[in-house]
Amino acid sequence: MYKYDKIDQTNVDERVAQFRDQTRRFLAGELTDDEFRPLRLRNGLYIQRYAPMFRIAVPYGMLASRQLRKLGDIAKRYDRGYGHFSTRQNLQLNWPKLEDVPEMLAELATVEMHAIQTSGNCIRNITTDQFAGIAPDEVIDPRAMAEILRQWSTFHPEFALLPRKFKIAVSGTKQDRAVVQAHDIGMEFYLDANNQVAIKVWVGGGLGRTPILGSVIREYLEWQHALTYCEAIIRVYNLHGRRDNIFKARIKILVKALGIDEFRRQVEAEWLHLKDSPNTITEAELKRVSQHFEQMPYEVLPAHNASFDAAIASNPAFAAWVKRCVHPHKQPGYRAITLSLKPHGKAPGDATSEQMHVVADLADQYSFGELRVSHEQNLILADVKLSDLFALWGKARKHGLATPNIGLLTDIICCPGGDFCSLANAKSIPIAEAIQQQFDNLDYLHDIGEIEINISGCMNGCGHHSVGHIGILGVDKDGSEWYQVSIGGKQGNDASLGSVIGPSFAAEEMPDVVQRLIDVYVQQRTPEERFIDTVRRLGIAPFKARVYADKDVHKEVAHA
Repeated sequence: MYKYDKIDQTNVDERVAQFRDQTRRFLAGELTDDEFRPLRLRNGLYIQRYAPMFRIAVPYGMLASRQLRKLGDIAKRYDRGYGHFSTRQNLQLNWPKLEDVPEMLAELATVEMHAIQTSGNCIRNITTDQFAGIAPDEVIDPRAMAEILRQWSTFHPEFALLPRKFKIAVSGTKQDRAVVQAHDIGMEFYLDANNQVAIKVWVGGGLGRTPILGSVIREYLEWQHALTYCEAIIRVYNLHGRRDNIFKARIKILVKALGIDEFRRQVEAEWLHLKDSPNTITEAELKRVSQHFEQMPYEVLPAHNASFDAAIASNPAFAAWVKRCVHPHKQPGYRAITLSLKPHGKAPGDATSEQMHVVADLADQYSFGELRVSHEQNLILADVKLSDLFALWGKARKHGLATPNIGLLTDIICCPGGDFCSLANAKSIPIAEAIQQQFDNLDYLHDIGEIEINISGCMNGCGHHSVGHIGILGVDKDGSEWYQVSIGGKQGNDASLGSVIGPSFAAEEMPDVVQRLIDVYVQQRTPEERFIDTVRRLGIAPFKARVYADKDVHKEVAHA
């Protein structure tokens, strides 16, 4: 993974010293709230419902074991002994003290980490596929380009005060796992007819208020121009994006207002001034950065392992875990492993300090000292030998990290919601926990197959509810917490936005609402259909009819 050079470390160390002085001045009354707000936001510090929230950057979701240990130590020393992995592959701490944040930043700097540009109206953390570099369907490893984008965007003076936050995702696989269509800019790498690397560029996607899937602005872009073309897009946005209304400030609103053809025309005109500028990526620069992502020192192993096969045959619990949590690897004899942060009854995406240390130890022992964070809020060990899987499973299981539910209904994506976030209309975590408890039978979960539930506590959509097979959105109704339900959303190549099924529900109704949706699927599915396939075939009408028919019956009984 990428290692800091002298420039990187100097930048981060200087930012620590700068924010230490800014915090001192604020606490001494020398800076007002309005003066301090942009300074703290530039360093990942929000003021939430009950305490500050501190967001730590995990560029393109990659962590070294020493970095994860440091995160665990910081969570224990300065917070409440746990952290929340977010849908942008970052880590959030919900209870730090303002006066401790400079020390936290200083500790992060010792392991090449920071909180720069994790908040504010700037280019945020660049994200990608959690299986980058090892996925069998990978055409191009996108991590070097993600790092080049990170270096280019960090402290970029022209884009430090954009109309609104800006998110970029890159993907190099046949099947998109980075949700490129739902980003302000999505970059899809592929090989052209001449076997040269090219980029399909999406623009204007977003999952917050007014969810929109992006439009293709360029089918073919030579990889050397990735930075200059992004720069042209963001310049047009910076010039014309709305600053008078925060709810209409994202680039998706500008693209929709202008239309993709006119937006493309303006971007192409701007690009004429940038195309062959110094920001054109050279072969030498790509090679320099790519060297940080060299192939791991894999052993030459057979594609099959007798002890692994025997363990599957003799241990049903292990076999269930392998089925859901073990993924293909391009290197024979190796697999990628997802460690579930979604045990039943726990807040999705949370990990304790102890668990962070355990995962770091597992990474050192079994996966070359590296791990990844997925936007589904789980942790991944990317390079595990087949022969080590059974031992790894046993250790992960002891620490609540081996729930075999990846891709199943209880592998819920969920924002912190009203328990923490001052923007939230409703709580998210209690809804996720109630659904997990309703569906605590693993055999039943395996039988109904892949179903994605995404929960957001407000229209900002941090839980990606718009692309959930079942999406749940917290809404305010006369000062009370209610939940709007949509179905039919999906991430991937054939991404779609969910459709709202009808009026919202009270919190206590939500587990039964999900149950009724699943009941329709079970009754109507064909043998090979997943939930999303059945929704797309039938439409929302039969699901809506079941949910609200039962709701009306319950009302009649209550009034009788």
